[in-house]
Amino acid sequence: MEQRASAARGGGPGDTGATLGTGAPAVVPGSTSRTPLTDAVVEVRATRPDLVSQVLRHRPRPSLEQVRSLMVIACDHPARGALGAGTEPMAMASREDLLARCVEALSRPGVNGFLGTPDVVEDLALLGALDGKMVWGSMNRVGLQGASFEVDDRFSGYDAAGIEASGLDGGKMLTRICYTDPASASLLEACARAVSSLAERGLTAMVEPFVSHWQEGRLVNDLSPEAVIRSVCVAQALGRTSAYTWLKLPCVTEMERVMESTTLPSLILGGEVSRDPEAAMASWARALALPNVRGLVIGRSLLYPPGDDVAAAVDGAVALL
Repeated sequence: MEQRASAARGGGPGDTGATLGTGAPAVVPGSTSRTPLTDAVVEVRATRPDLVSQVLRHRPRPSLEQVRSLMVIACDHPARGALGAGTEPMAMASREDLLARCVEALSRPGVNGFLGTPDVVEDLALLGALDGKMVWGSMNRVGLQGASFEVDDRFSGYDAAGIEASGLDGGKMLTRICYTDPASASLLEACARAVSSLAERGLTAMVEPFVSHWQEGRLVNDLSPEAVIRSVCVAQALGRTSAYTWLKLPCVTEMERVMESTTLPSLILGGEVSRDPEAAMASWARALALPNVRGLVIGRSLLYPPGDDVAAAVDGAVALL
């Protein structure tokens, strides 16, 4: 972890000793602290919490019209208590290590976006890692991994007003449709309201739909092409307008069929860390060749790759665009 934090200090927002936002303390180059990134963020949060919103609102950022292909780093799993990556069940438990990995990934050429919950977005904004990036805020995180109420994924993170106030580009909502769980009905209604509220503000709604089912006490996503197509058809009809709706979809077999079911721009998600990263890359490349696939939104597969080389994993994904 210390090696990765050192790399983040050397190539990240603290490499010149500049302040983290207006009046915020800097990450000191050559610091001997084991937690230099969290030390700097904690100091701001404890003494100048007003800087959090200022840094977010005033950071430089591009517009969607300027970006042809998106490479978005995602980090919102911890908010659902989902801390595992690959074979490590607590991989995402260290905030210092998590921030260092995100800073490293966001610093790579070709990465132009981030998706996260308010806490992670604010930490990275204070570190300067979101300057020049598009940002989507994660909205519903109540569906805790393994909970009996996992389908009842209420909105506990960003809302449309908060996304607008923070100067973000849109909001993302996980939309798991379980035909045997009544909580799916209220979730779909809540997602529809969120889509409409974002659209009223000219903000993108990134909808991540799945058909899911309970299996031996676990909520499992159905990744068959037919199930993904059904989820797409439901998701794209949510809200008063679909003008600002994008889809965040898994890369499954027969993606040509899947993408024929929608005219909405879509991003391919990474999912679980693959044991065969080359095969995963190849499947992403095939999906990216489809006309309405506009990029990738990848989290654990790039932040915790096999071999643990974040920079190489991100560079490999960027090369597909």
